[in-house]
Amino acid sequence: MTGLNMEEEPVPPPGVDVEAGPSNDDSVLDQPRPSGDDDEEDFDDPFDIAHTKHAPHHSLRRWREAALVLNATRRFRYTLDLQSLEAREKRSKLIRAHALVIRAALLFKLAGEQSIVGDEEPSPSPSNEFGIGVDQLSSLTKDNNSSALQNYGGVAGLSKMLNTHLDKGITADDDELSKRRSTFGSNTYPVKKGKTFWRFLWDAWQDLTLIILVIAAVASLALGIKTEGIKEGWYDGGSISFAVLLVIFVTATSDYRQSLQFQNLNEQKRNIHVEVIRGGRREKISIYEIVVGDVIPLSIGDQVPADGILINSHSLAIDESSMTGESKIVQKDPKKPFLLSGCKVADGTGTMLVTGVGLNTEWGLLMASISEDNGEETPLQVRLNGIATFIGMVGLTVALAVLVILLSRYFTGNTKNSDGSIQFEKGKTSISKTVNGVIKIVTDAVSAVLLCKPLAEKIFLTTFIYIQVTIVVVAVPEGLPLAVTLTLAYSMKKMMADKALVRRLSACETMGSATTICSDKTGTLTLNQMTVVEAYVGRKKISPPEDRSQLQNEVSSLLDEGVALNTSGSVFVSKDGKSIEVSGSPTEKAILQWGVKSGMKFDDVKSECTLLHVSPFNSTKKRGGVALQRQTDSQVHIHWKGAAEMVLGSCTRYLTSDGSLQPIDNEVGFFKDAIEDMAAKSLRCVAIAYKKCEMDKVPKDEEQMAEWVLPEDDLVLIAIVGIKDPCRPGVKDAVKLCSDAGVKVRMVTGDNIQTAKAIALECGILASDADASEPHIIEGKQFRELSEEERENVAPKIAVMGRSSPTDKLLLVQTLRKLGEVVAVTGDGTNDAPALHEADIGLAMGIQGTEVAKESSDIIILDDNFASVVKVVRWGRSVYANIQKFIQFQLTVNVAALVINVVAAISSGDVPLNTVQLLWVNLIMDTLGALALATEPPTDHLMHRSPVGRKESLVTNIMWRNVIIQAIYQILILLVFQFHGESILNLKDDGTGHANKVKNTLIFNGFVFCQIFNEFNARKPDEMNVFTGVLKNHLFVGIVGATFVLQIIIVEFLGKFTSTVKLDWDLWLLSLAMGLFSWPLAALGKLIPVPKTPLAKVFSKPYRRLIASRDSRSNSLKHE
Repeated sequence: MTGLNMEEEPVPPPGVDVEAGPSNDDSVLDQPRPSGDDDEEDFDDPFDIAHTKHAPHHSLRRWREAALVLNATRRFRYTLDLQSLEAREKRSKLIRAHALVIRAALLFKLAGEQSIVGDEEPSPSPSNEFGIGVDQLSSLTKDNNSSALQNYGGVAGLSKMLNTHLDKGITADDDELSKRRSTFGSNTYPVKKGKTFWRFLWDAWQDLTLIILVIAAVASLALGIKTEGIKEGWYDGGSISFAVLLVIFVTATSDYRQSLQFQNLNEQKRNIHVEVIRGGRREKISIYEIVVGDVIPLSIGDQVPADGILINSHSLAIDESSMTGESKIVQKDPKKPFLLSGCKVADGTGTMLVTGVGLNTEWGLLMASISEDNGEETPLQVRLNGIATFIGMVGLTVALAVLVILLSRYFTGNTKNSDGSIQFEKGKTSISKTVNGVIKIVTDAVSAVLLCKPLAEKIFLTTFIYIQVTIVVVAVPEGLPLAVTLTLAYSMKKMMADKALVRRLSACETMGSATTICSDKTGTLTLNQMTVVEAYVGRKKISPPEDRSQLQNEVSSLLDEGVALNTSGSVFVSKDGKSIEVSGSPTEKAILQWGVKSGMKFDDVKSECTLLHVSPFNSTKKRGGVALQRQTDSQVHIHWKGAAEMVLGSCTRYLTSDGSLQPIDNEVGFFKDAIEDMAAKSLRCVAIAYKKCEMDKVPKDEEQMAEWVLPEDDLVLIAIVGIKDPCRPGVKDAVKLCSDAGVKVRMVTGDNIQTAKAIALECGILASDADASEPHIIEGKQFRELSEEERENVAPKIAVMGRSSPTDKLLLVQTLRKLGEVVAVTGDGTNDAPALHEADIGLAMGIQGTEVAKESSDIIILDDNFASVVKVVRWGRSVYANIQKFIQFQLTVNVAALVINVVAAISSGDVPLNTVQLLWVNLIMDTLGALALATEPPTDHLMHRSPVGRKESLVTNIMWRNVIIQAIYQILILLVFQFHGESILNLKDDGTGHANKVKNTLIFNGFVFCQIFNEFNARKPDEMNVFTGVLKNHLFVGIVGATFVLQIIIVEFLGKFTSTVKLDWDLWLLSLAMGLFSWPLAALGKLIPVPKTPLAKVFSKPYRRLIASRDSRSNSLKHE
């Protein structure tokens, strides 16, 4: 039976594969980007992947190969595993060829070792209560064994063996379901358990930087014990070892928690809800609850949830590409009744009998073998890896230079002990002491440089001066690319609470750059609670619309036929037997409820007619039809139902309320006015029409009947109904919020242009009637017929597109993306899949959305509410903003730490911040800093900015200003104490060694307090009040508080390990004052204006020119 959905289409446009998406060769992403800069055009940056959603594998491999990585396993652990993806494809082909053998091997190998997706059930066991066994059923579907099916008596005989009623399904009591699961198995499959915490500990330990630090710790431990004895000499080496273990533990804990979070989200994505018929009622259950013998209705866009046999169908077409690997639509009928789990319904409707579930299906075997998540990278992760790769080489150069300078100072006699004595005197110092001194310098230098660029990743600031070139290397932890994952994981969890399920990680990030949202009308901007509020039969307006007393009996009978039989919905008695329930799409439900209230007896009408053929609803023609034969007089009627103006155009006569037939020619104007009047009230207009068909024109055999094209001309108009679907509360505010945020909302709907206009005015998409004219409002057909150049001129101005087909929607998305827009698209039908796949962010509806639409989407809006879409925009912007906060905080810490230590090392041969202290600072800024700043919730301030451009620099001029001001302040004040601390603090009377320790402890303490207070500044890079909402982020407050307390404990009680001494109250207050001063300094700094041209673009030009020149020479040599 045909469903009615004004925004649905059976088959995607030609040339677009719903599963695979558009070809990368033709994708807008791969087109040359316009630029006025020759360097930009010549420069082919492997890390420049604007959108990883459609990126070809060779591009993803290219940036990995270009990356300079010390530990690929850890760096790429949250990116797409290309090897696993290729193995998955090979595994799929293997399973198709050897399903039964692999099933047996899996059951043997995985028994007791794996968890089960869904609730775990007992293994299948033989039972005498059913006339067929599990192995017979499995081979029946797998081998497409039609002869065996006939031997069982066809689907009717098979249903008797399975104790199933083909119309009413099985009974829904727990004992019956449990019996079927124990006999035939459950619809679950084994899934490999996630990595254990111990495995994460092992992975964290594999970091090359930590291994180097452990080697340095062992060398320091051996040297300390040798020179100072075991009682005092183990502190330095032991401290480094403990700090490294702490970093490993914290990293592993963070990764483990993220892994659990991703596992939970993946489980939510797998848990599809499907409709089944049990006890004569339709109800939605989890896919895991399906049992053999269930009767399942199928409609366009559904996923086949288990293996089964077709009971009945109307133009049913199945996309089996997910199982066969071939993008081919297969027609299903009584001659080809076998359905495979995991396939998609591409067209038509039908009902199936479940014959195989779980591991007894090829889909279950496939999922059990490849169920692990392969990860995914986001554009931001790729960009950060590119930056880290470039500066990694610079960082290693600086490390080597520091080491050479320290060794030069040592061997030239410029390095002194704490008592002032020279460490190395040529010809006097023994070889043993010389070796010890060199080992100490190397371990100190390696540790200092590695920790000043914690975990060996860097971002750079290069300042070009004509007289000389100074390169300042700014350290940023390896955790930075992974901080993106932390932020995204946190956002994904919070977005679930805001009714948004993220299917692709990169969508969170990309949504922050969205410049336009192309939204459906029905169910997204409206409530999807449809009611028939107006009805016309002939020229007569029926008021109230349910009053059938005004209609002649034959008119009422024809109306009942058109409502009850030309539908994909159903009417049944509720479980308690006290009320009538209606199922189907919202439009179908509205019309069926209208019929029931009018006195229609649904079951009686169906029993009095025989359904001959169904023409499913088609979004191009905007109508669906059925052919039926009355049992009373054997007349054949063809009923059509669909968009009012479309059906009206095919009518030549109309039926009056008293049953007389009248020519429509003179009344077309009246009916068009009635439609426009209803549309102006934002009503969806649906017309019901029919025609009689001579018996000799009805096909006689099944093959001809399947190919029969129902005649749709010379129709008789029975009725026109107006269906009200109110706007969602708050949608107008949500649209305004988008407008303020620089995001244009466009309505793309299959509805009448007048209905679309009325809803758009009500929602605020159109500001006034003055805007409700071309090109702001346009029909899909008009847009489709424009030339490419005209479309590019018109597309940015479009606010409403009515009567659009899926091709029109896809064309609009492609045009907008070509113009540089970042496009988000909402959709719920199979027809929306190409546009969802093509868009930068596809947003499928969780309630009304089909499985095909959901699989093509990046995010599923669980409550189908446009306000939730706006929340996703907020979270997307929050992700980007939080990463920028983290980068600003990291840059400040690392600029200050690196400059202080390098300057001190070069000038005095000693560093004020030792290895253990830097490990603590690393922990503050790497893990704790990421947790504190990456989990900042979104604020209203974010929605008053313009969208973040795809090519916009990660480090903005505002951030550079803040970093430079804070870093200069920290460097100046701490270097003053480094060189003049003893006189400023009146420590000259103390011993040289003690005075030096007090000074270094103050520098360490002041440095940490500067970072604690600067963490508040990083929360609001461009706002004066950095404390807004701080108490709402409990994690931030907790981390800052814990850092403060731990710093006191480290200085006061762990001096042996950190080489610090206890400080007096006045020095604690001085340290506190150093940190506190960063607040007013930050506020004053924000008064300084910044240039509009990004500094990063200016500084990166020489690098781009160098690479472009190198590539050009390389290409020339290849051609030669």
